[in-house]
Amino acid sequence: MNKENIVNFLGLAMRAGKVKTGEAVVLNEIKKNKVKLVIIASDASDNTTKVVQNKCESYHISFRIFGTRTELGQAIGKSDRVHIGITDQGFAKKLLSMIEEYRKE
Repeated sequence: MNKENIVNFLGLAMRAGKVKTGEAVVLNEIKKNKVKLVIIASDASDNTTKVVQNKCESYHISFRIFGTRTELGQAIGKSDRVHIGITDQGFAKKLLSMIEEYRKE
């Protein structure tokens, strides 16, 4: 599994309308329990990462640290993005398995 496959799959999720971005939006969606997975950029600030991780843990939502903010933004056809929330269970499950497989390599 390479990074490009994951980035392409994120683009597919975006085109399907299953992606939320931006810190305020993602945190709001976490509170509403509408997000199934949160992807945090590896170059996000420590404070931002901590806030999102804590929120995900308290609402029992999976999160992964993957890619840079530039890579995440390009994956969904936007400018740099620090957080991406996936709202569909199917996309979230597939992305989790892809990221785990990528990390093992």
